[in-house]
Amino acid sequence: MQIGLVGLGRMGGNMARRLLTGGHEVAVWDRSTDAVRALASAGAGGSSSLADLVSRLVPPRAIWCMVPAGDATEQTVTALAEVLQQGDTIIDGGNSHYKDDVRRAGVLATRGIHYLDVGTSGGIWGADRGYCLMIGGPQHAAERLTPIFRTLAPGQGSQPPSRGLDVTKTTAHEGFLYCGASGAGHFVKMIHNGIEYGLMQSYAEGFDILENASYGLHLPEIAELWRRGSVVSSWLLDLAALALASDPELEAFVGKVADSGEGRWTVDAAIEEEVAADVLTAALYARFRSRRDHTFGEKLLSALRAQFGGHVEPQR
Repeated sequence: MQIGLVGLGRMGGNMARRLLTGGHEVAVWDRSTDAVRALASAGAGGSSSLADLVSRLVPPRAIWCMVPAGDATEQTVTALAEVLQQGDTIIDGGNSHYKDDVRRAGVLATRGIHYLDVGTSGGIWGADRGYCLMIGGPQHAAERLTPIFRTLAPGQGSQPPSRGLDVTKTTAHEGFLYCGASGAGHFVKMIHNGIEYGLMQSYAEGFDILENASYGLHLPEIAELWRRGSVVSSWLLDLAALALASDPELEAFVGKVADSGEGRWTVDAAIEEEVAADVLTAALYARFRSRRDHTFGEKLLSALRAQFGGHVEPQR
């Protein structure tokens, strides 16, 4: 299947490579000509502009945007709308606020252009592991792009489906899911990231207590131990074990932890819905505090962000 991809950063470039490996025809564009050349050498159609990118695709076209949320996404979507035509689809795979998706979808619909908001999780490891995809927008537009989603997602072999799940009525066990109308995909991803804050904070606080105990515990071994048979095992724990094995004292990190915005939006949604979100709110506040004074636990938070997303925090 044909697809265009705009934004070849940490995730976008890897997604393009995964699609190429999956047999799709991929045209790419990025402000970095080096990034475009690198993908072109891997078999993608390198483009010199958005208009050139669009000209390489046969209608109905699909353009996947992997650019930073906010102004960059807004400008990219607006520019694409000027060169696309009725029946084409724009996919925002970044971390946009779901209310922005609803607004953009409405504007584009007046031109007959479809808009899909696709929350994308997988970070820098997604090229090999696959990406978890949460999809919102017109269902018919999403269904047309099922081959693209299926290639990007981890697939059925990543782990067996939950007992009782009717796999004939869902694609969730494959790692991608149509969640609902415009905004639903990024809303689900927003809550996913809010939960991620809480899980990361739990690991960070637990290892901070272990680090300060009088037993002289070796944290890399404990992290490795918990990966095997423990009820707290997870991919985040795998990444914590990897970070601790390579740097037991986490000396490369100062413990200053950024937030991408989705943790804040999750708390905002909880307030709007009058839902108690004690842990998620506390995890967000802990990141605020980390910017003033740093603990071992906050170093682990920085290390985890670097492991799964390639996020670079200020270092010593």
